[in-house]
Amino acid sequence: MFPNSILGRPPFTPNHQQHNFFALSPTLYSHQQLIDAQFNFQNADLSRAVSLQQLTYGNVSPISPLFRGRKRLSDEKNLPLDGKRQRFHSPHQEPTVLNHLVPLSGDRRYSMPPLFHTNYVPDIVRCVPPFREIPILEPREITLPEAKDKLSQQILELFEACQQQVSDLKKKELCRAQLQREIQLLFPQSRLFLVGSSLNGFGTRSSDGDLCLVVKDEPVNQKTEARHILTLVHKHFCTRLSGYIERPQLIRAKVPIVKFRDKVSCVEFDLNVNNIVGIRNTFLLRTYAYLENRVRPLVLVIKKWASHHDINDASRGTLSSYSLVLMVLHYLQTLPEPILPSIQKIYPESFSPAIQLHLVHQVPCNVPPYLSKNESNLGDLLLGFLKYYATEFDWNSQMISVREAKAIPRPDGIEWRNKYICVEEPFDGTNTARAVHEKQKFDMIKDQFLKSWHRLRNKKDLNSILPLRAAVLKR
Repeated sequence: MFPNSILGRPPFTPNHQQHNFFALSPTLYSHQQLIDAQFNFQNADLSRAVSLQQLTYGNVSPISPLFRGRKRLSDEKNLPLDGKRQRFHSPHQEPTVLNHLVPLSGDRRYSMPPLFHTNYVPDIVRCVPPFREIPILEPREITLPEAKDKLSQQILELFEACQQQVSDLKKKELCRAQLQREIQLLFPQSRLFLVGSSLNGFGTRSSDGDLCLVVKDEPVNQKTEARHILTLVHKHFCTRLSGYIERPQLIRAKVPIVKFRDKVSCVEFDLNVNNIVGIRNTFLLRTYAYLENRVRPLVLVIKKWASHHDINDASRGTLSSYSLVLMVLHYLQTLPEPILPSIQKIYPESFSPAIQLHLVHQVPCNVPPYLSKNESNLGDLLLGFLKYYATEFDWNSQMISVREAKAIPRPDGIEWRNKYICVEEPFDGTNTARAVHEKQKFDMIKDQFLKSWHRLRNKKDLNSILPLRAAVLKR
């Protein structure tokens, strides 16, 4: 996003020891301290940094008329490769990385409060811990299943047309890396992680980017501390980064976020603070995604189906994409001949919440493919998924648990009592479907499962429940 900035050049030597993930003070930062931090940054001597007004996007302006909304004009096709892809192939650009490790040597273990002293001047070289580059994880080679019937073929074709491409992931990763350097001017020891569908294997070409800003290795109060931190980040985006980020909005929800759009990549992002479980479950789902070759196509078509029927939007009281993915995994685990196991049971140490965050990206590489005796095709699995939740699953007394690989009785806690849908988060045990809090929305979800099952069973044509042409155009 800011390719000419000196922030893109790691100024550190690789000679360091690996210590705890973060060394930030557990102090609850007051609103005034955070405002002071921004004031100090704005008045700091950043003469070594290139101002945003001087930055360019290769040979193309960052606000080039080539980019209007999400669609690129056809003229861009005639640009030379180095004009369109300068962002990725610039000789001054560091290699694409996944999420930087945060090794802190003994002499760099300082706490956060000095950031808020009125005379503090951020020093880019002095404050940011040394980097250890982690290359983007290429998924293991996985052959797509064969499609011998029309319905399975339609599912595969939709998957191949809409699945997220490597180039899409690289765009998001480059934004993450550059934004991390900018945010580290405010919080020097913070780290920015790409999470969610962009990285868990279930993303599409149109998937937004989810970012998690980790400022310390312990919980953050989302109502106070997280909001204060995001207020600073939001102001930083509105001022210093206004030429590259548009429509930044601070959403004061239960888990507050900053929503924004990167003008260069045209990607929409949501940024939260210290949602650590989101980092862990990203790589848990990534492991499931590449464990068996029928999982990703099935999840993608179900997400498209749910979106088409308006039951895939937690902000409107229906199912989040994360809950939908867990529902698909649970179904595949509970078949008479399971297609998926509980990998948390098989590899408890690999998916322990105690594993440091800079190691979780390695886990999917250490889990071998699962060999299932179930030979059901994609069409049969889609039909079975709809039937399971339309007629078999007991919504009133059961909870969906991927961790246990079965439906389990609902707990008696307040979070589960009188809830319409209960889907257990595999790490922290919360209800990922708590957004479904109106009976009308719950009835609409159940009704759509039942209607779609009947239609698909009768016609065996995916178009009967999901118009394929429109789905492909949305990507």
